[in-house]
Amino acid sequence: MTTCRFLSRNKMEKFIIFCVSFVSLLSLASGLYFHIGETEKKCFIEEIPDETMVVGNYRVQSYDYNIKDYMPSAPGVGMLVEVHDPEGATVLSRTYAAEGRFTFTSHLAGEHIVCLHSNSTSWLSSGQLRVHLDIQVGEHAVDYSQIQAKDKLSELQLRIRQLLDQVEQITKEQNYQRYREERFRQTSESTNQRVLWWSIAQTLILLVTGYWQMRHLKSFFEAKKLV
Repeated sequence: MTTCRFLSRNKMEKFIIFCVSFVSLLSLASGLYFHIGETEKKCFIEEIPDETMVVGNYRVQSYDYNIKDYMPSAPGVGMLVEVHDPEGATVLSRTYAAEGRFTFTSHLAGEHIVCLHSNSTSWLSSGQLRVHLDIQVGEHAVDYSQIQAKDKLSELQLRIRQLLDQVEQITKEQNYQRYREERFRQTSESTNQRVLWWSIAQTLILLVTGYWQMRHLKSFFEAKKLV
């Protein structure tokens, strides 16, 4: 009887691990690096559901013209991070060090603009920077090792917690997609109405123009005594 229970629990753990791995494929995460000048600004657009935590990890390197390669930035070089929500309101605006992380929580669903630029004030500077950026959205932004240590969770409990968080994130994504579909439907209906009214206006203009031309031709022929 004990063996059967052990096998049942083992199968359950494998099933939960499989579900977590499968749902992880649907999670949001992006990693990249880009080059900018010391006085340039680089912005990205992230579509984020509402009430979703976002964590960005970054690292800045400066180009060394002597060795012709990118090296860790000198002390004092930092990054100004600005985040704006779909309505244009500022969600985050703060200067960080050359390497670190920034965190914010979205309160509106939609396109959030994330901008980064160095805190350099030298407008004549020709230095080049390489910025490594990794943006994690939703449950991927959660440090589960900390949660496990704090709440003293077992491996199975931690997997269940991850699965629940991922399901919640998928639900938010579905709600956001429904919101986008509704907004697209409203835009389509509004466009169709405008096209319909424009077609009606064009038809009326053609009818009025045709009637005026007929009256004008009739008056012309009567004046010339052709009819």
